Amino acid sequence: MTSAERRFGSTGRALPRVGQGTWMMEQDPEAAVVALREGLDLGMTLVDTAEMYGSGGVEQIVRRAIAGRRDDVFLVSKVLPHNASRQGTREACERSLQRLGVEQLDLYLLHWPGEHPLVETFAVFDELQRAGKLAAWGVSNFDADELDAAVRLVGPGRIACNQVLYHLGERSIEHAVRASCREHDMALMAYSPFGQGDFPVPGSPGRAVLDDVAAAHGVSAHAVALAFLMTDESVFTIPKASRVEHTRANARALTLGLAPDQWARVDEAFPRGPARAGVPML
Repeated sequence: MTSAERRFGSTGRALPRVGQGTWMMEQDPEAAVVALREGLDLGMTLVDTAEMYGSGGVEQIVRRAIAGRRDDVFLVSKVLPHNASRQGTREACERSLQRLGVEQLDLYLLHWPGEHPLVETFAVFDELQRAGKLAAWGVSNFDADELDAAVRLVGPGRIACNQVLYHLGERSIEHAVRASCREHDMALMAYSPFGQGDFPVPGSPGRAVLDDVAAAHGVSAHAVALAFLMTDESVFTIPKASRVEHTRANARALTLGLAPDQWARVDEAFPRGPARAGVPML
């Protein structure tokens, strides 16, 4: 395991701390393919997508990006809650596999809790895993109580990951969800780690702190933000980058470590805030 990697929950796999998200990549498919391929070249081989993104169109973009490199990629997709019945999960998984042009997903997630009983969804995940369609499975947007209930259903070590919203302006998962993931040996995958169009702007007090720490390391403010979120060993991040220059900037966070005083400055500039019911979602 290199300094750029961590053990990914109960899978035991060593994966890069920084992966690649793909939400809304359908807006410029050609640039997206180039950016994703650059990310693979730079070691960001964890690629996350979902049937929801571009109504399946983003999975097709990912297919182009990983063509000829399937063995290099840890590929993640997600089933929508309204598709997560027994038959619906099977059909959704097959559609994702076809759009991605692969025979197996490394990780398949329930996108968020829905109306279908978890016991049914998880049973189909198990079937798909036994059939070789999935290497591992997990959940997304589950709070601590929901994680505990899910583990009671299937037993320890079965749910590999919980993917949640986590960025400098939204740290509420630090109150309970992050600790619950550690307790249950789940990886925590942080989506939208730069927020959604609200990353601190140049000239703001918080951005001044990020820029100062970034200058000390010769990296971008965005790389500092990623490194801060990944202080906990269970956390992986999946920033989206639709341009090569952004991909390269994100990759600098793979081996970036913050000194204790630098971490404390960022923590003070972006306080955790109070706990809240449930988990925030975009």
